[in-house]
Amino acid sequence: MNKVYEPLFTPFKIGEVEIPNRIVQCSMGGTSLFGWLEPSHLDAEASDFLLKRAKDGVGLVLPGMQVIRDTMGRKWLDQNKQMYRALKPYMDEYHKTGGKLFIQLAGGFGRSMAVTPWMAALARNDLLNKLASPVVDVQYSCASASATPNRWADNLNSRPFTIEEIQEMVWHFGATAKKLREAGLDGVEIHAVHEGYNLDQFAIANMNFRNDQYGGSLENRLRFATEIVQSIHRQAGDDFPVSLRYSVRSCTKGWRQGAMPYEEFEEFGRDMAESEKAIKILEDAGYNFFNCDNGTYDAWYWAHPPQYMPDNCNLADVEHIKNFTNAPVACAGRMDPVKAAEEIAAGRLDAMAIARQNLVDENWITKIKAGKENEIRPCIRCHNGCFNFAKNEGTENIQSLGDSLHLGRCALNPPTMQHNRYKLVAAKKAKRVAVVGGGIGGMECALVLKKRGHNPVLFEKEDVLGGLFITASSMSFKEHDKELIAWYKDELVRNNIDVRLNTEIKNVATLKTEFDEVIVASGSVPRTMPKIPGFEKTVTFRQLLREKKDVGKVAVFLGGGQSSCEAAYDMVLAGKTQPIIVEYGGDLVAAQATSLANTSFLRDAMKYHKVPTYLHSTITEIGDGYCMIKTPEKEFKQECDAVINGVGFIPTPVEGWQSAHVHRVGDCVAIGNLRTVIWRAWDICMRI
Repeated sequence: MNKVYEPLFTPFKIGEVEIPNRIVQCSMGGTSLFGWLEPSHLDAEASDFLLKRAKDGVGLVLPGMQVIRDTMGRKWLDQNKQMYRALKPYMDEYHKTGGKLFIQLAGGFGRSMAVTPWMAALARNDLLNKLASPVVDVQYSCASASATPNRWADNLNSRPFTIEEIQEMVWHFGATAKKLREAGLDGVEIHAVHEGYNLDQFAIANMNFRNDQYGGSLENRLRFATEIVQSIHRQAGDDFPVSLRYSVRSCTKGWRQGAMPYEEFEEFGRDMAESEKAIKILEDAGYNFFNCDNGTYDAWYWAHPPQYMPDNCNLADVEHIKNFTNAPVACAGRMDPVKAAEEIAAGRLDAMAIARQNLVDENWITKIKAGKENEIRPCIRCHNGCFNFAKNEGTENIQSLGDSLHLGRCALNPPTMQHNRYKLVAAKKAKRVAVVGGGIGGMECALVLKKRGHNPVLFEKEDVLGGLFITASSMSFKEHDKELIAWYKDELVRNNIDVRLNTEIKNVATLKTEFDEVIVASGSVPRTMPKIPGFEKTVTFRQLLREKKDVGKVAVFLGGGQSSCEAAYDMVLAGKTQPIIVEYGGDLVAAQATSLANTSFLRDAMKYHKVPTYLHSTITEIGDGYCMIKTPEKEFKQECDAVINGVGFIPTPVEGWQSAHVHRVGDCVAIGNLRTVIWRAWDICMRI
């Protein structure tokens, strides 16, 4: 192991419990040990996933957040006796790894509850909600400190919790912690004063308008969180460690308004001055560990940083707040292990909290210890598999039902949290398989086939592997995308896969005599709109990003999807070209499977940088040095140096794909994202 990592592998204590190293896995939705949003039970998929993380060497594992009262069925977590009986032998097995496990408990979502359309309909209708409440009480799930607007649904306010409901919940936190300790758990973490969830809504003055003992002063606003830890220590014991998930700053400008990482702004939520006081109050109440980051659901990209956020984005704030507590402190948020080790060695940090890297590569710690860091598959912060809650103007959470029920998966690593569906099984008969197309889909196919015992040959018409993803990774903030392409290339070499560059296959019929099966992964090409006069003058993303075509001082994007907004943001950062966005729909990046953490950053960035954006609009003509933009109010001439084709892509399967023993994967089937490309590759390759 490289010596720079050594500080990560030293022990530290949370209360009286020793954690074997400084690596903490943060909670992730869907990885809840007791199930996700359904009646609580010992979840088999999560149990398998979490045990493997401990075996890889995570010192402290925190399963996904567990609401103290089931969202479905409304049963208190401490009331499920069978679950605790099953938990005890699991913990006996878990402790053989040497790792520690804390359960993260939460007081609910409040206004952050990602309501879907049917949930919003129930919450807005008292009668319907009452009828449904024995199964699901949406009004209770959205209840908060005060009547504040839901993050996801327009015209929906949380109802305030009663004092009796708060105190009932406080007691059940303690009762649950006692049961967990008896079952062998090492501690608990409270999801409070964090990310704009329910207990954070109590803590933030602009979200708490109460005039009872739970509102007003900072001490009163923190009372819910302090009474919880006191209840836990009272019922489970003073020596039972309690961690707190803590947002140092809210980084929030207002309802549904986040702040850019380089922005000066007036804090709507908790600022640093208040945080310095709050952490001392919370420590004095009995919290033994602070697992820190920044943000709320209004500034979700701080707590769930996409690729546009810088590495170690919360580190400076976390290291500052460490000066105001004697308890150990961890930092989460695009943490770089090398930087984390340096800060731990210097005494400025106690632990590094990592979440999604545990999804994308189940052996990343083992690889660090073995000196094989170059073999670690990188997380690209896409959120396409793990947390793709999505929203655009005028909608609630438009995430698919399947994804709502199964979070915590990974776009790049299908077996994560679905190991029985996606698993490598040796082929009964080794076959020669031609893979046409060397993009991500083609490379993934070749790797899966090889690991199953087949003999794949990968054909790529260009002189380099990566396909359309080379274009997608060309922006200045896509360093992890570039690392992913490099990882794939190295994996092909490590697995000794036959790769034939500069070899275009125009018809799969030419391959049938040499191969048993053919997989077509030929991708897509930009969509054209010939009805727009002058459309042939448009610049493609490949020309703009990969070939670095000069587009002058003003460039207009026809289409406001993710690719356009990312490219526009790249232009803003470079400072050479003024982007303008023209979008037919009512919001930017209005896609179902793209996480709000990603889309809200891009939308907020466009506003902050004052990028002219025309919604419900289109381009009607493209000429030399201008285009005609039609909005709902008017049509006008916009002078520009280039128009970028951002209207999407269409599949381009090669000829002969309809034949027997020919399979298609990726965008040549239907346009999707990296998740659809990779999961389709596994779906096909597991059957061959």
